[in-house]
Amino acid sequence: MCGIVGYVGPRKVVPVIVEGLRRLEYRGYDSAGIAVGSPESALLEVCRAPGKLQNLEAVLKDHPLDGTYGIGHTRWATHGRPTEENAHPHRDCTGRIVVVHNGIVENYLELKRELTALGHKFVTETDTEIIAHLIEQIQKDSEDAGAPLKLEGAVQRAVKLLTGAFALGVLSAAEPDKIVAARSGPPVVVGVGEGESFIASDVPGILHYTRNMVFLADGDMAILTRQGVTFTDFDGNPVKRELTRIHWDPIQAEKGGYKHFMLKEIWEQPRAIRDTTLGRISLDSGKVFLGEMDLGDEELARAASINIAACGTSWHAALAGKYMIERLARLPVDVDYASEYRYRNPIPDPAALGLLITQSGETADTLAAQREMKAMGSKTIAICNVVGAMVAREAHGVIYTHAGPEIGVASTKAFSSQLTALFLLALKLGQLRGHLDKAQSVALMEELIKVPAKIEEILRSASDQCEKLAVNFSNARDFLYLGRGVHFPIALEGALKLKEISYIHAEGYPAGEMKHGPNALIDETLPVVVLVTRDETDPASKLRYEKTLSNIQEVTARSGRVIAIATEGDSTIGSLVEQTIFIPPAPELLAPILEVVPLQLLAYYIAVRRGADVDQPRNLAKSVTVE
Repeated sequence: MCGIVGYVGPRKVVPVIVEGLRRLEYRGYDSAGIAVGSPESALLEVCRAPGKLQNLEAVLKDHPLDGTYGIGHTRWATHGRPTEENAHPHRDCTGRIVVVHNGIVENYLELKRELTALGHKFVTETDTEIIAHLIEQIQKDSEDAGAPLKLEGAVQRAVKLLTGAFALGVLSAAEPDKIVAARSGPPVVVGVGEGESFIASDVPGILHYTRNMVFLADGDMAILTRQGVTFTDFDGNPVKRELTRIHWDPIQAEKGGYKHFMLKEIWEQPRAIRDTTLGRISLDSGKVFLGEMDLGDEELARAASINIAACGTSWHAALAGKYMIERLARLPVDVDYASEYRYRNPIPDPAALGLLITQSGETADTLAAQREMKAMGSKTIAICNVVGAMVAREAHGVIYTHAGPEIGVASTKAFSSQLTALFLLALKLGQLRGHLDKAQSVALMEELIKVPAKIEEILRSASDQCEKLAVNFSNARDFLYLGRGVHFPIALEGALKLKEISYIHAEGYPAGEMKHGPNALIDETLPVVVLVTRDETDPASKLRYEKTLSNIQEVTARSGRVIAIATEGDSTIGSLVEQTIFIPPAPELLAPILEVVPLQLLAYYIAVRRGADVDQPRNLAKSVTVE
């Protein structure tokens, strides 16, 4: 995973690239580098630094670069330590070709041995360096054969020799004011301007300069010059790609006065949920409108089951979505980790509907699961936050979450928007399958519309409380999160938020399973966060509440320290636990969207108090584009 930004045009190239990398630093921050060239120079100037982007900026301040075209990179290490020599861009033997790369070259050792035998000298531990040498060798061979290849021709031959996943940006000093990009797996976005062209690995990197974007498909190449961009396949055949107009405000990708992006994105959840709901429900007709579907209502209604594949936070959303769909539509749902889906040898069922959930739309494992589903004859739907992303393009329908750019590595507003999209899908399927009438649908829609205001209330009431709780619990070594039913996935998500940004070990567990092992962990040092909300109108919720109270008493009997997430008006819970965070009442299936907010705040304030890097936690990246 990495951030890539490239530019050809009349602007000063270094500020354009560095600013773009800053906006993409959430994608990789182990090291950074930049290469620039100009028609007057026979070589490309390269500057690199280990660590975060600010280290590269410091080097550039002491050793300024200038040129008319260039490319930059922030790295999240997969091959080789995060050192200066392993930082991108990487050069060939001559210093006239440089490459930046996102992904993994699986056959790099084999290629490295072949190139070494031909006299190439390698100076890094990375798989990327072999790509620059491979392009160099291909051009040399073509010149020796009397049919010299341009840069794009050499790249076309090179990518056919690579096994794995890659997004490439390539420069050659012999062909100034040109960038060649290629995609096979990880995303590549091309920006089109007046007399200038851009590439990036994600939209925010170039959104300040152009809203006109083209998303490369797998097997696409782009040749960028000042005159414009041409697109080909890996055989050099021209291809047409649609221009997408991005409507995000670039200011949305700024911190806007918040200390961290994560905190800003927690507070943006009411807007994100409103935007995800907007235009998709009608209180007059009680109908749900999911417009970006190639699947008709009859085909959706005929689905015999749903297979959901997702990773990380999106997998937790999928688990909650299972409860929503099975309860409202009475349709069987299986949920898989996308990274495991192919390896369990799933049973083909063309009557099953595939559902992929991914914030970026470019998660490699999720894309692989989608392709497996399609190969088995299933139609697929994607829930995705990025317009034009690969998972959306390959799906038969998409529900965009409209959360806006999410910069913090730990997902917050994307998760609550995914839950919202899943609830809308469950409503739609329930209506199509005859399990929800108009009155029931309208009642649920009215409750969904109230959710953003309820989150605003939680943010106002719980923020200070969570910050104070962080004082008492930031030194804990372990946390346990408990929930039952649809609330168990929220326990998992709360534990994930804490562990990924504070580095405290945390585990989510079904509350009813405590006596089957985890009770052994409980002592006076263990904080236990319990989701114990209730819906007074739902008999099943009342039963769940009573059983969860029993689990709380199991914990307190063993001196565990309980933090409860409970419903306003609950007069019982306060006498049983050490701390209580109250949230407004909500129906059983919508309560998870509210419950996760105080868990996000608690994780955030604990991480801040521990001095952790909240937006860029160690060893993690925002968009996981390798398997």
